[in-house]
Amino acid sequence: MQFQVLGPLSITDGCDSVVLQPSKPTVLLAALLLRHNSVVSTEFLQSAIWGDDQPASAKAALQNCVLRLRRIFVKYGIANALIESVPGGYRISIEAAALDLMRFRQLLLSADAAPDPDTELRALREALALWQGPFLANVPSDVLRRDEIPHLVEERLRAVERARDIELSMGRCQQVITELWTVARAYPARERFREQLIEALYRSGRQAEALAEYRAVKGYLREELGVSPGSSLQRLELTILRGDAIGPPVPADRGGAEDPADTATAAGLPPAEDPPAPPTARAALTAPPPTARPIAPVPHFTGRAAETASLVTRLTTGASRPVTVVLSGAPGIGKTALAQHIALLTRDAFPGGRFLVPMSHPDGTPRSPGEIASALARPEHHRADDGADHGRRRLLVLDDVTGADQVQPLLPTRPGDAVLITSGLGLAGLVAAHGGWAHRLDTLTEEESCRLLAAVLGTERAEAEPDALRLLAAGCGHFPLALTIMAARLLTRPRLRVADCVAWLRDDPVARLSLAGDPRLSVPRVFATALDRLDPLLADAFEAIGRCDRRRLTARLGARLLGVAPHEAEETLERLVDAGLLEEEPAGEYHMHELLRAFARTRPGRGDLTAVPAATAAASP
Repeated sequence: MQFQVLGPLSITDGCDSVVLQPSKPTVLLAALLLRHNSVVSTEFLQSAIWGDDQPASAKAALQNCVLRLRRIFVKYGIANALIESVPGGYRISIEAAALDLMRFRQLLLSADAAPDPDTELRALREALALWQGPFLANVPSDVLRRDEIPHLVEERLRAVERARDIELSMGRCQQVITELWTVARAYPARERFREQLIEALYRSGRQAEALAEYRAVKGYLREELGVSPGSSLQRLELTILRGDAIGPPVPADRGGAEDPADTATAAGLPPAEDPPAPPTARAALTAPPPTARPIAPVPHFTGRAAETASLVTRLTTGASRPVTVVLSGAPGIGKTALAQHIALLTRDAFPGGRFLVPMSHPDGTPRSPGEIASALARPEHHRADDGADHGRRRLLVLDDVTGADQVQPLLPTRPGDAVLITSGLGLAGLVAAHGGWAHRLDTLTEEESCRLLAAVLGTERAEAEPDALRLLAAGCGHFPLALTIMAARLLTRPRLRVADCVAWLRDDPVARLSLAGDPRLSVPRVFATALDRLDPLLADAFEAIGRCDRRRLTARLGARLLGVAPHEAEETLERLVDAGLLEEEPAGEYHMHELLRAFARTRPGRGDLTAVPAATAAASP
């Protein structure tokens, strides 16, 4: 027997289905299935069933509902799901094969790990085929419709967007127009569906209809929501008005059996050279898939001479085998800039081209392996940025990797090809399993920091206030990102003295390390993105350590600070080191960079973790 929640709540044996009648046991079953294999509190179940009109004996009434539901299970011969009474509530234990929602999510994970767009598309289609009609239409519960159903509908819409993106990237524009028209009308405020429809119409030769659709969505957004179309839609309109090409040519109609080898696999418009990056989850939904791009020069790159020489040697020697190098370190430490600088220095070693691939969305969420593989499959990414022979050695810079699983399908296999990975994580497991070399970046030296500031400000201005320049470098924690931000601020304010900037920064040493109008140039945003990727308990530990007055700590002190056993404290400290938020000393001690410590102290404390008083910390071993 199987339960189906992706539609009316029903029970099926594979041949016949029974749609349950609206009732309190039906609501109870839906609430348990939506939170399958987890304890669902009695308070939530009572609220889901009765809302605000709970009976005086709601607990006893809930028990009665459970008994009625168990009788329904017996009636239909259901033996593969068990309703358990546990402290605090109830739990339904069920296998993945017995619940369509679990199967749907498994297929989405399969799509994420798919080696090619065709496989990803098949998994997405199979997942979407599980949705059968109005979602839980026979479940009369305002609480479930308010608290549970919206995020599940969001999961489906994301899968629809991904599937249509892949089909557009394959040139199947005419085939998807009908589906896109339907979903765009059903969700008129979802700009990505409208954008996909406009692109499909335009690439099918229906320019007038594409522009009419743009005017329609523009009018809807302004009249109903009071906003203008997003930047991606606006760029699409300009592209259509100019008559520019979008994506690969649409293949001739062959009954929907396009040859994937003849089509590109990156959907939508290529992003602008410097697209805006709003710090919201919505950016991940509307942003087109990433595009590998040739390496751009790094303005005012300074220092890192020893690291540069070592990394260039690692990447360019050993042409008889593929090369993998991981460049890790704290957020804002300059990993991306160094990777780009190294890629430019290795021009002659990689005649097949050198490309940078962003591995995260603008809001910091990771891109799936399928998205990245699609971007790299575009024909233009097999041409060198500085040569015509794409059969020769190639370098990929995979920037801002969030986990080993994200890059495993992209590791080079051809002799001589290389990949340079930048990540906040050490990725030691990846290096151990697949070979390669890892390098961890530290902050710049005082001399390097001052040279970077001078390179931006000019020698005359830097030499006029050498002491203030050193103080500014220290206030920036010698982090390249922070130094670049403050140098840019001074550059746009020629009458502002460096000493004045030092005093201004001292009043709020973290929040003021931002440039208005560009969320990418913001130290607190970059740090917060790194922290948001952590387990919440690990983030709490980071904040507790930052609030401690002790500059260096051992596992024993960490245990007292975090209220855990020494071996647990050591594991937590090691995980923070791996995440680039803590540094390990040779003698088994740990320390946090001062800029990260200042950031930690600006965060509101959460949970039970509290800082150890200074006197206690100083006396601890």
